[in-house]
Amino acid sequence: MPPPPERRADTRIRMKAPVELYVEGNSAPFRCATSDLSLYGCYIETIFPFPIGTALELKLQINSTLLIVGTVVTSDPQVGNGIKFSRMLPEDVEELRAFLTEKATADEEAAGEDTAQKKE
Repeated sequence: MPPPPERRADTRIRMKAPVELYVEGNSAPFRCATSDLSLYGCYIETIFPFPIGTALELKLQINSTLLIVGTVVTSDPQVGNGIKFSRMLPEDVEELRAFLTEKATADEEAAGEDTAQKKE
């Protein structure tokens, strides 16, 4: 049986990046990390996931702090949440795009080096 078709608009890159989540009505941030990241969303691992539809404000730490508004689109009990980004400043979008491109290139080069070393 073939895998289901990819529904995401952009490829997610497996990476841990620190993130603070803010939920309306709670001033204390929920600190966690991404397990994967794309231009349009991320997945966070947490044993206490938020319900689907929860609106969040995110402070994502890459080269700098990006401010993002998102919504929980998947909720996996004792695993985590998929978050779809809905609003970002244009300069934050461009910074995230450049960061992801750089990371994808570095990952591809590392994979190529691993393959070359195995052939030797």
